[in-house]
Amino acid sequence: MAVDKTAVIHPSSVIEDGAIIGANVKIGPFCYIGADVEIGDGTILKSHVVINGVTKIGKDNQIYQFASIGEVNQDLKYAGEPTRTEIGDRNRIRESVTIHRGTTQGGSLTKIGSDNLFMVNAHIAHDCIVGNRCIFANNATLGGHVAVDDFAIIGGMTAVHQFCVIGAHAMVGGCSGVAQDVPPYVIAQGNHATPFGVNFEGLKRRGFSKEGMNAIRNSYKALYRSGLTLDEAKVEIEKIAAEHDDAKLFTDFFARSTRGIIR
Repeated sequence: MAVDKTAVIHPSSVIEDGAIIGANVKIGPFCYIGADVEIGDGTILKSHVVINGVTKIGKDNQIYQFASIGEVNQDLKYAGEPTRTEIGDRNRIRESVTIHRGTTQGGSLTKIGSDNLFMVNAHIAHDCIVGNRCIFANNATLGGHVAVDDFAIIGGMTAVHQFCVIGAHAMVGGCSGVAQDVPPYVIAQGNHATPFGVNFEGLKRRGFSKEGMNAIRNSYKALYRSGLTLDEAKVEIEKIAAEHDDAKLFTDFFARSTRGIIR
């Protein structure tokens, strides 16, 4: 066990030999830290937090009570392989959030970026890849192998089917069921989720230009309002993306989409 001398650990917590605890880490009462866990500088564990498996957590995260990170996943094929969980910096992981380790079939890694907010009881399943500055509202649930790109918002009580992709700046409303991929910038809602326009309010808050938002609007119209087939819409969006970088997220998304897109 390697514990920085500036770390503060409550005597009721269990830190297994081999764990690495960084500078100014604070670990509250009744936490459990496994032997293969590394916790970066300035991270705070409130109380009753379990971090297990081969798990690396970055700097200045706040992890609230009863969260469970890096534990055995719920995939019945998993047989105890040393798969991993990685979490970036400055995330807020609220009460009872669960983030499970990866599987060998899914690349052996569950990965969370930085500056995300996971509200109460959110669940991130095995082999999910979450970007930066995302928000998961209460009880949002990702199935295995889901990718959620930067600035996406997943509403409360929403479930995302395994292998889906949620594009950057997309917003999925609460109580939705997502069974196919959600393109970037799109607002989606319902069970199964369908498109309801572009997340312009979020784009304004993030400083998108009028020209960029017009390119996004025209891409959305080509995809959903023009009567074009998907392949025809892709051609039109490629033309828009050639002139406006903000539309390139659509073309990048299409290259990764495997479950079909919401319609």
